Amino acid sequence: MSAVWWACATSSGDFSRTEPVATHEESRPIANHPEIPDQTIANWQRIVDLIAKLADVPAGLIMRTRSPHHSVFVTSASEGNPYTTGRRFTLSEKLYCYGVLKDGELVVEDAACDPRWADNDDMVHGMSFYVGYPLRWPDGAVFGTICILDTRRNRRALLFSEGVQEFARVIEADLKLLVEIDTRARLEKQLQATLDQLETRVAERTAELEEANTALRVLLTNVETSRDEYDAKFLRHVKGLIIPLIGTLRARLAGDEASTAYLRMLEENLASITASMSGRLATIFETLTPSEQDVAQLIMRGHTSKDIARMLSREPSTIDFHRNNIRRKLDLRRSGQNLRSKLRSIQ
Repeated sequence: MSAVWWACATSSGDFSRTEPVATHEESRPIANHPEIPDQTIANWQRIVDLIAKLADVPAGLIMRTRSPHHSVFVTSASEGNPYTTGRRFTLSEKLYCYGVLKDGELVVEDAACDPRWADNDDMVHGMSFYVGYPLRWPDGAVFGTICILDTRRNRRALLFSEGVQEFARVIEADLKLLVEIDTRARLEKQLQATLDQLETRVAERTAELEEANTALRVLLTNVETSRDEYDAKFLRHVKGLIIPLIGTLRARLAGDEASTAYLRMLEENLASITASMSGRLATIFETLTPSEQDVAQLIMRGHTSKDIARMLSREPSTIDFHRNNIRRKLDLRRSGQNLRSKLRSIQ
């Protein structure tokens, strides 16, 4: 609802002063409002210059409210404009803009004839004509006002009041856009910070997993080494303490078919146990017959073919036959490498 006072009209209304209007940004909790960039200020400068020209007034202003002050934010570059950028007023009932923020709009044709505005602060410059509208942030908080002022009754400016109101909507659209841009920038910053934190956590977790994997590999290596050492020790004991006794026992049991059969089972079972513990050697022994395995183990102990023949109650030619088969399976027939050395190298 506009408030219009006609020139020197007699008024019977109550013009007593009202309670202060909560108009400044600190009057209630609101989101942060972005600063106005130079490009936007330059656009607003063109708006107030155009308003002043179209309305034929000396002053077109965009005012900004920051309690307790109401300041000139953008001022037209028109002739006779007494208002400079940054000039501050104390927001009170003595200020036209107070009425704008209180009532939603204000039109005063001649303040000199209106008891309410006859002694307002702008009368220092003779600005008796005023048209103004509020400017608000998208959240409803007050930004300030947009207004035109003149030292005379200005019918042209009065007719242009709706144009001023439309320019107010343009400025509020700019404020909305600035808030959206600022909100997006802050959200992108927060998102980037979150992504950076996640990347840091992933990197830390990856490093932890790599350390854990390294420790696990070391542990497994130590376990395998310990197991290999234990297997090697066990095999040495079997080869050094048991196998020679078996050979001796076989020689003493020659002719005892039943005892020889049990001895053979003992050898096979023992071979099975040692084969599962000797790594590469076990793989090699899987390609050998039981007799060849016996001969190979005795060769590894340093026994000659004659010794082995005597221990196993076989003919030397039979032992030589087994030796040749072993060399063939180990691909040593043309290498000239010693069979015992080869077998010991793969324990």
